[in-house]
Amino acid sequence: MASPATAAISVNLEPSTGSGSSATQALLAAMLKANDRVSDMIFSPGRAPQVEVNGDLIPVHAPGLKALTSDDTRRIASDLIGNNKQAITMLREQGSCDISYGLPGLARFRVNVFIQRGSCAVVMRAIPTVLPDFASLGLPSHLKQIAGLRDGIVLVTGPRGSGKSSTLAALLDAINEQQTCHIITIEDPIEFLHNHKKSTVHQRELHSDAPNFALALRAALRQAPKVILVGELRDRETIELVLDAAETGHLVLSSMNSPDATKTVEKLVNAFSAPEQSQVRARLSKMLRTVISQRLLPRKDGSGRNAAIEVLQVNSEAAAVLEQYDHTGQALLRVMKAGTREGMQHFDAAIVALVEAGTIDAEVALRHAVNPQELRSTLALD
Repeated sequence: MASPATAAISVNLEPSTGSGSSATQALLAAMLKANDRVSDMIFSPGRAPQVEVNGDLIPVHAPGLKALTSDDTRRIASDLIGNNKQAITMLREQGSCDISYGLPGLARFRVNVFIQRGSCAVVMRAIPTVLPDFASLGLPSHLKQIAGLRDGIVLVTGPRGSGKSSTLAALLDAINEQQTCHIITIEDPIEFLHNHKKSTVHQRELHSDAPNFALALRAALRQAPKVILVGELRDRETIELVLDAAETGHLVLSSMNSPDATKTVEKLVNAFSAPEQSQVRARLSKMLRTVISQRLLPRKDGSGRNAAIEVLQVNSEAAAVLEQYDHTGQALLRVMKAGTREGMQHFDAAIVALVEAGTIDAEVALRHAVNPQELRSTLALD
């Protein structure tokens, strides 16, 4: 028998008398309403539509809706892309495209359409319409101090699907509420929508408002922002421009797909050639302010997932470590362990706190620990 986490979901679809786009909207709405913890939707030829709930893929069944055909997925992709000519061109020339899509009054989605085996497949990430706050994300409240930074680089890191975009949105909203300044975001695609509060916020989306991160970032430096959000650091050119922006008095927020603070620094440095790396380390030691790394762990009660958060605050000790080559990453780890009074914490300490609070069980803790042996000893599991 299938477990509750993986049992199929049945939905009722209202008959659609409108266009094909209306039928797609009705399907998306029914799938989204089927479970209040849907994070992703997947449409693949040969399978029923699927939703991801708490990390598990669950098939969705509806009357008259069985396995999708390649025509079905192509129609869904076409409905989502609409008349976005740049997305159509990217799909034809590069085999995939990223777009945003909204269901009025219900949800917004980050969408990736891609070609596989000659047919279309679609993956959609549901984005809440309400901006997340620190409490709902489990973020340490002291991170609100980031809103007061004058310049530098703040990074949010973690694997895909770990909530980086939500954390960036909460940080940006804190700045928007506290500072009177100009904020520019460069996103691929735009996820959370930010209204003007104390700040003036302009959001630019790649492929519709700008061709790539590098060109948009160069333009941003001429648009008088105080704060720049770059959706993701993907390449050397973007990292170089972010360093330049921080050094010229801007506060830059961004994300990286890296598992923890030490690997983040390693990935940043390794984006440059060997002769450049010592200089890059020196620049990072002066401009990197905070690295927030996060992982989502399944809750003990099965009600969802909880974030384990690692925080590196770049104080004088951390800056000294950043300038030196440390392939083990132990030096930064020691800084985080010693910096609890400054708001630092490392992953295994955060995981221990979740176990002691009864939020996650020991098996989950050991599976996600950086040092399982040490964690086992700390939790007295031997």
